[in-house]
Amino acid sequence: MARHGVFRVKRVTQIVEVLPIATKGILGDYTCTMSQRPINIVVYSDDSSVRQSVIAGLGKQIATDLPAHEIHEFATADALRLFIDRKGSDGKLKADLFILDAEAVPEGGMGICRQLKDEVFECPPVLLITARADDAWLATWSRAEAFVSHPIDPFTLASTVASLVRAPSLTIA
Repeated sequence: MARHGVFRVKRVTQIVEVLPIATKGILGDYTCTMSQRPINIVVYSDDSSVRQSVIAGLGKQIATDLPAHEIHEFATADALRLFIDRKGSDGKLKADLFILDAEAVPEGGMGICRQLKDEVFECPPVLLITARADDAWLATWSRAEAFVSHPIDPFTLASTVASLVRAPSLTIA
C-alpha cells in the first residue's frame, strides 16, 4: 500500500488469466489468448471504518467469474476529483465502479454521484451507501445504478458490485 497525500491506494496483486479461444474461420484454424485486467473500484467516504467495511466486504475477488480488483480509497472529495481528472494512458477514466458514501461530510456521495453523471463522459456505474433503506429515492435522484444501506452486509455488497461490473454498458450509436 502506498500513501499519497489525503488518499490511499491499495494495490492488489494482479491476477492474469489466459483463456485459449479456438475458432475456425475463413483463414483457417487459429488460437488466441486474452488477459483480464483488474477491476478498478473507487471507494469514497470520510469515515475510515466505512471504507474498511467496504474493502472487507469485497474481499480479494468479488466473484469467481470476475478478475481480481484494485481498490482506490479517498477520504476527501477534492482527492477524488484529482483522481478522476488524471486519466489513464489511454485517455480514459481509471475506474470501473464508484462506491460512494452518501453520508460523507462535508460533501456527500449523492451530490458527487450526480456531478459524476453530469460531467464524466461514459461514467462508470455508481453504488451508493445510504443510512437507511428508505433513502432509495435519493439514490435514484443522484442517478446511482444501485445502493446498499448501513450496516453494510458483505454478501449483499459483493453481489451488488458483481452485478454492476457484469452489466453491459449502454452504447448509443
